[in-house]
Amino acid sequence: QVQLVESGGGLVQAGGSLRLSCAVSGRTLSTYHMAWFRQAPGKEREFAAAIARSSSSTNYADSMKGRFTISRDNAKNTVYLQMNSLKPEDTAVYYCAVLSGIWGRSLEPRYWGKGTLVTVSS
Repeated sequence: QVQLVESGGGLVQAGGSLRLSCAVSGRTLSTYHMAWFRQAPGKEREFAAAIARSSSSTNYADSMKGRFTISRDNAKNTVYLQMNSLKPEDTAVYYCAVLSGIWGRSLEPRYWGKGTLVTVSS
């Protein structure tokens, strides 16, 4: 059973930065492609960023390109999301997910964490 635990959320002012972490247990992280999603109040969950199992490739939602950086440390079984130049519209619960499928073709979230809340004040 794979378990994911997110941390690093909190309250930050617009223009500030946060780094989220996702600790993975139960399986070796290097086995999986990983992703971050987010869900803002009253909205559906949306894709934020993804990283291939080898860290050779990343992908971002358009609204996060240039501001967010996804990375991973397979030795620590941890995935990160560095968020810079935060905006009030980035306020959301951020979820870490294990992806199943083929990178560059079809990927679906398979396991989810419980999320960490990020609040950006104006």
